[in-house]
Amino acid sequence: MTTFTAAEASILLFKTRKVEVIRMRELLLLIVCLTFALPTASQIRPVEKDERPTGVNVTPAPERFPAKYEGGMFGYGKREDGTIRIDDINERIVFYAKDGKEKFSLSFDDMQMIYPESRSVTSNTGNIVRNIPLPGSMLGGLIKEKWRYIIINFNDADADVRGAVSFKLSSKELLESVIHTVGKKAGMTQRGDAYYRPRQQKSDT
Repeated sequence: MTTFTAAEASILLFKTRKVEVIRMRELLLLIVCLTFALPTASQIRPVEKDERPTGVNVTPAPERFPAKYEGGMFGYGKREDGTIRIDDINERIVFYAKDGKEKFSLSFDDMQMIYPESRSVTSNTGNIVRNIPLPGSMLGGLIKEKWRYIIINFNDADADVRGAVSFKLSSKELLESVIHTVGKKAGMTQRGDAYYRPRQQKSDT
């Protein structure tokens, strides 16, 4: 068994505490850096404005593209990943599940409005950092990412009801191209970054 004199024990204790102080300073420096860096990099921002005229030079949407169904269609309450196809021949969009089976469709004529929506949520990285049992880990909640959705208001002619179906898309560019392409194909009128179907004026007889 190793024994230490009082002087040696004091020196060893001093060195141990010195190492602890250095580590604590490093941790505090990291927390300070995160405190000033994260809010600036990940603060919630308003919807980005595009200075170019809306609809100009927007790339046409692909015939098929991945999308996550978020809800809104009568009889289909489960959220799921799949694929949307723009069916020009039958004038509709079709949502397919992962297995390739058609789930439902929405005709161009039933569409009343189509527009984008974005939400800022805590990213997966932020959730991981937030759950680390260390001082300052709560700052992980400030690490955000933006999710983009396409919202389609429609009239269901068969059920004689109105609804709004939403899909999550992978990027801003895809969102813009889908809204522009579908809005044009459905014969709707553009207003900003959205398309709508004007109310028909009743003629006096």
